[in-house]
Order: sequence, then C-alpha cells, then structure tokens
Amino acid sequence: MIILVVSDFHLGAGHFFKSGENNIIEDFTEDERFIEFLEFYSSGKHYISDIHLVLNGDILNLLQIEEYGVFSHIIDESTTISSIKAIYNGHKELFTALKKFANSPNKEVTYIIGNHDASMAFENAQQFFKKIISSKIKFSNQLEIAGVHIEHGHRFEYINSVPLFKQFIKGPNGKKILNLPWGSLFCIMVLPKLKKDRPLIDKVRPLNLYLKWLLLNDTFFFFKLIYYVLKYLWSTQFDIYTKQNRNFKLSLKVLKQITIYPKFGKMAKSILNKNKKIHTVVMGHTHVKEWRKFPKSKYYFNTGTWNQIPTTDAALHGNLTNLTYCYLNVNVKTNILKEAGLYSWNGRWRPFNEDIKTV
Repeated sequence: MIILVVSDFHLGAGHFFKSGENNIIEDFTEDERFIEFLEFYSSGKHYISDIHLVLNGDILNLLQIEEYGVFSHIIDESTTISSIKAIYNGHKELFTALKKFANSPNKEVTYIIGNHDASMAFENAQQFFKKIISSKIKFSNQLEIAGVHIEHGHRFEYINSVPLFKQFIKGPNGKKILNLPWGSLFCIMVLPKLKKDRPLIDKVRPLNLYLKWLLLNDTFFFFKLIYYVLKYLWSTQFDIYTKQNRNFKLSLKVLKQITIYPKFGKMAKSILNKNKKIHTVVMGHTHVKEWRKFPKSKYYFNTGTWNQIPTTDAALHGNLTNLTYCYLNVNVKTNILKEAGLYSWNGRWRPFNEDIKTV
C-alpha cells in the first residue's frame, strides 16, 4: 500500500470576494498543482494501486471564514457547515478532483483533524463533507496503519490545543460550541486586523527573528502589534466563552511557545519509544518540512505546507514554497516499510523530486 500525506493547506473562501476584492485571509494558491497530484496518483500506473491519502490537519481554515461580515469565536455545527460551503465555492475544481480521487478504484481518504479545522469534529460537519466528496472518507484525530503513526501535531503546543474531553462547551442558548485554545482565538480576533497591513505576518518563520526585525525596522507596526496582543489578552480574561482557557500559568507557557521555531523530533521519538510496533511518525502543523532517522530504521517526517513561507532565516533567504508530501510504501500484512520519503510535487510533466528518500 502507498500512503500519501499532505497537511496545512489552510483552504479559505477563495482568492476574491463576489465584489472582486482580494481575500487577504486566503492562503492556498496551488489548486491546479494539487489537482494534478490527485490525477497522477489515481490514473495511469496508479489507477488500480492501493493508495491511502491522508489529509493531515488544517486542510480547511475554518477559523477565519466571515459570517455576516465578521469573524466570530462562537463556532457551532451550523457555522461550520456554512464555512465548508464557502470554502467549497472558493475551490470547486479542487473539491471535484478530490471527489474523483476518493471514488477511484482502491483509493482511501482519511481526514485528520487539526487546530484550524477543529470544528470538523462536529458530526454533521463530517456528514456534510462526506456528501460533497465521498461517504467513504474517514475522520480521526490520528491514524495508525501498518506501523505508521500519523497526526497533525498541534496537541504538543499549549497555545493550539485543548484536551479532547474539553473539546466542546455550552454556548449561547445552550448550543454546543467549540472550546477554542489561545492560538485559535488569536487567529480569529487579532490576525485579520494585522493581515490588513501585513498579509503574510502569520507565515514568517522563525517568528522570534521577525519580531526583532520589526522592532528595529518597522517600529510603528511592532507597537501596533503589541497593542492588539495586549488588548486581546485583556478581553479574553473576561469573555464568558474564552476565559476557561485563560490562567497565569497557561499564559506563561503561551508566551514561551509563541516565538519559538517549533520542531517535533523529540515528540516523534517519544511516540516511537512508547509503541515498539510503530516504525514511522508523520506530522504537520509546523509548516516546516523536517525528517529524522532514529536507530533500528525508525523515521519521523514533517510534511510542511504547500503555502508560501516568508523567512527571516539568513541561511534560507526570501520566500519558500515547497509542495511537499510524505510518500510511504508499506506492506500491510507484515508492517514492513519498503520505501519512504519527503517528495516535492512539480506538476504533471515532471511529477516530483525525491527530497528525502530511504529504502
């Protein structure tokens, strides 16, 4: 079986609103390339191949879809379905290609829930997505198959996760709403304001270096950012639907994590050590492609993102866009990993580069 893993597309409501105005919240610009990717792995020599596509979290950006002209942190089942409709209308050709792939011979699709699409945990939201794509799609918080462990990875950050048993709370009129962590609330309540001036501010890596650069070279915007953050911290202390995730200890952990350059190698090693049957761990979330090899031929891969990543790292320079995905060829009967790698998709005529490969 071939397992393909992609993550962190952050699909929004499309590049333009009906008015023709540019949508600064939209991150994904590689619809055509992903359509080609799906066609390649469901036709020709792959037409009858056993292929399991894993959409490993944050495929939909359900946190930043406007409802009646505003961004709201009150997210329930109905608003989630409305957001999925908006994203579908903004990327119809991509959804059509995904539907075709899911219904091709010997193809499976699993949707792993991340932090930007946490509301996909609502049952009716899943059913609506299945109606659009295929009833065969499975939803999960993580996947273990043939010795491979796949999860988004946001649970390792206090800033972006809440325990699964606290996933929902009672909202207005007793409705079940999403219990949002600090990072998600920030994406809803602060980022849209900042992105009006700096559209790629949430993409820059590493953030700590960018903040230093802002202080020295863009001082006015730096203090504008600080103002919005402090205002947000104050307001969420008292909001009835957000204060349950606010306390002094958590705030210290959040402030520590918000500026670091996240890497999950240690977390992957811990997963491998806890379960000896696992030989490969695949995660996303960080938007940084990464891989490590551990003793006894065990591996960790991070698929990065297909979105543009501006970087302040002097060793990298400029803007990076790598259409990276994890390719795994496993024997499902013996759980033996036959081939694994991080690939970069190039397009129909020169399909991929083998960035990292092991046999």
